[in-house]
Amino acid sequence: MGDDASDPIEHHRTTQPLAAETMKNTAKAPGLVFVAVAAVAFVICLASFAVRQVSLGLGAAIVALLAAGAALAWLTMEGRRVRQVERELSRTHHDVR
Repeated sequence: MGDDASDPIEHHRTTQPLAAETMKNTAKAPGLVFVAVAAVAFVICLASFAVRQVSLGLGAAIVALLAAGAALAWLTMEGRRVRQVERELSRTHHDVR
């Protein structure tokens, strides 16, 4: 398997081109890490506000928003790159979907 970020489409194992995209293409990993960081920071934010530690809650909210924005940007950029690879593949190989 390995990291093959240059070709994110799983051609040999399935006829559905996006079925194993995350397993084969590890270029999405930083975006998924940002999603996890945003979720943890949001939970810390809520807990901090619940115990009335406003400064910690605001800091966690800022981290959550920044991490969520970074995750959205990363995953959007990676999705566009995958669609571009699919378009190029369909232009060059007419027998592949």
